[in-house]
Amino acid sequence: MLQPKSGTMKERNPQAEQMADESMLRNLAAQAEAIWPQEQRLFERYSLPANAHIADIGCGSGEITSRLAAQYPDAELVGVDILEGSVAHARRRYAALAPRVRFEQGDAFELAFASDQFDLVVCRHMTQAVPEPQKVLSELHRICRPGGWVHVLSEDYGMIHSAAGKLDADRLWHEGVVPFTHATGTDAEVGRRTWALMKHAGFGDLHVDYIVVDTIRVARETFAAIIAAWRDGYTEALARSTKLGVDEVRALFDQVVESIMDPDQYVVWHIPIVSGRKL
Repeated sequence: MLQPKSGTMKERNPQAEQMADESMLRNLAAQAEAIWPQEQRLFERYSLPANAHIADIGCGSGEITSRLAAQYPDAELVGVDILEGSVAHARRRYAALAPRVRFEQGDAFELAFASDQFDLVVCRHMTQAVPEPQKVLSELHRICRPGGWVHVLSEDYGMIHSAAGKLDADRLWHEGVVPFTHATGTDAEVGRRTWALMKHAGFGDLHVDYIVVDTIRVARETFAAIIAAWRDGYTEALARSTKLGVDEVRALFDQVVESIMDPDQYVVWHIPIVSGRKL
C-alpha cells in the first residue's frame, strides 16, 4: 500500500492531531449510532451485486466498514485511512472479519488502487477535514467502476441549529469552527458544495439526501455524546485559531450539550449525503 509522504501528511491531514485523539473514537461510535439507522436504507439505490467490491475511504475506526460488511455479507471490503493508529485499531477490533474485510493505510489523494475497481466507494466524515476535497472526489471517481456508485457523507457545520440559551450556541460554529477550518485550509460548510464538486468531477445520476440527527429521531444521550467528543478533541485547537478563548469555546460546546439534554428543547443537525454514479 502506498504510504503518504511525510512532507504531505500535515498538508493533506491538517486535523491529524484531533483525528488521532481518543475522543474521535467516541465521536465516530456516537455518530454511527445516530446516523446509520437512516443512512443504511440509501444503499438500496445502488443495487450492488452480491459479491460487490466496496472501498471505505477515510474509514477511521472501521465502524461503518463493519456495518457495510454486515449489510453485504458476500462482498469484499477494504477500509483505508491515512492514520496508522486508526488502521491498527480497526484491524484489532474487526479481526474476525478478515480476510473478507481488510484495512490499509493510504492517502485519499493518491489511492494505491487500480482504476475502475470498486462497485461502491464510500467516503464519510472526511470532506470537511481535508484541503481541496475535489481532488479526493476525483480519486474516488477514478477507482469506481463504470456504473458503480460513490457515496459521500459531507459534514456542514452551518446546518446545526439550536435555540439560544445562556449563550448563543451559533457563535460556536460561526466564530469558532468556520474560522478554524479556514485557518487549516479546510471548509466547515463543504456539505452544501459537495453536489457541485461531484458534478464537476464527472459523476452522473446525482442525489442529495439528508440525515436528520435531532432530539426526536436520535436519543438525546447519543446526540450529546457527538458534541461532547468534539468538545474534548477540538476546544484547544479552536481557541488557538480563532478569537474565542478556551473557556469560551468549552462553554459554547457545553451550551449545545445542555440544550440537547433539556427535554424541553429541540436541536437538529442536517447532514448531506451526496451520491453519484460513474458513467
